[in-house]
Amino acid sequence: MKFTALIIFLSAYTLFVFLPNRRMHVAALSAIVLILLGAISPLEAFWAVNWNVMGIFIGTLLIADAFMQSRVPAYIAEIIVNQAKNTAWAIILICLMTGFISAFVENVATVLIVAPIALSLAKKLKFNPVNMMIAIAVTSNLQGAATLIGDPPSMLLGGFAKMNFMDFFFYQGKPGIFFAVELGALFSLVVLYLIFRRQKEKINLVRVEKVKSWFPTILLVALIILLAYSSFIDKGFSYGAGLLCMGFGLIAVLWQSAVNRASILKGLRSLDWETTFFLIGVFILVGSVTMAGWIDWLSGFMAGLIGNNLFAGYTLLVIFSVVVSAFVDNVPFLAAMLPVAMAMADKLQIHPALFLFGLLIGASLGGNITPIGASANIVACGILKKEGYTVSFREFMMIGVPFTLAAVVAGYLFIWFVWR
Repeated sequence: MKFTALIIFLSAYTLFVFLPNRRMHVAALSAIVLILLGAISPLEAFWAVNWNVMGIFIGTLLIADAFMQSRVPAYIAEIIVNQAKNTAWAIILICLMTGFISAFVENVATVLIVAPIALSLAKKLKFNPVNMMIAIAVTSNLQGAATLIGDPPSMLLGGFAKMNFMDFFFYQGKPGIFFAVELGALFSLVVLYLIFRRQKEKINLVRVEKVKSWFPTILLVALIILLAYSSFIDKGFSYGAGLLCMGFGLIAVLWQSAVNRASILKGLRSLDWETTFFLIGVFILVGSVTMAGWIDWLSGFMAGLIGNNLFAGYTLLVIFSVVVSAFVDNVPFLAAMLPVAMAMADKLQIHPALFLFGLLIGASLGGNITPIGASANIVACGILKKEGYTVSFREFMMIGVPFTLAAVVAGYLFIWFVWR
């Protein structure tokens, strides 16, 4: 059964690359096959899924939907556009707002929150929104790594290393990964400006949007505060955040039903269930190869390649995570690689923060290279498709590659000089 798990795992991840529109079906079918062949038991499959992450994901999607329906995003769009010097700076400001939200809200939810702002701007100024939506997705992925509650990979790292909310800012007396991410954001912002600098149109829009309700915004802010506080109580990150998000998501659904007279079932059906079941499937896939011992084998193999060369080990881990995350969703990849990074640090007898932070930077930002590298990218492309725009690999990579290189190099060097 050891090789059965590996063959199914590799086959599934290969199909993720070549059949991106069928990735949910591939993940679900692969998980079922693993269970039927006995490579993983039904109970083991259940516990292989990080239900805390799933709770955060679904809960924030529900709140994001209520936030969008409140018209606050469109209202904010008009304020941003009217304050900007021109279209280029309007896009930059929207990306900055995306980054701020993404530091505290899961990336997919952030894209869902900001997408109406971007589309509203594009429609009012009559320009193609593709590049702007790509910029929003990659910015979201970058800033999601800045805090413990910004993105599932950060949550996985926090739970694995037993880090609380403040550890991402200052960990054991040294600057944490937050500052590495912000340094990368500074360099990547220059890249975005160079991409959009030619859009010099002066903007003067008449304010027409009216906020229907501020309640979803208040709900979102309250959730962010409670999520930060919960990290000190639930230090193992095992259940608290997921329960909080699901609770607040339920409040959002009930609010929409009572105030907007929206159908609860219709709202639930409109959620991103495809990504939800995809994540469940890949958690089971990763769980199967972990239990089969392949993670231990990989850590030993990589440690053998680098010997006692610390810089080579750190560089290899970051490059490997960037390249793989460009094609494989960073949540299951990071879940598989965290024990590898810890084992490598143990064999080299160094503090694991160097490898753990480097892994998170590589995995979170590597996903920005291609449209299938991160869930936020897939969601952004899905939104564009509904609007009648198709995003090719080349089109996405024209922005994703330079953005990723600027952010990764800056963050990679910062972590090395602080934690070597």
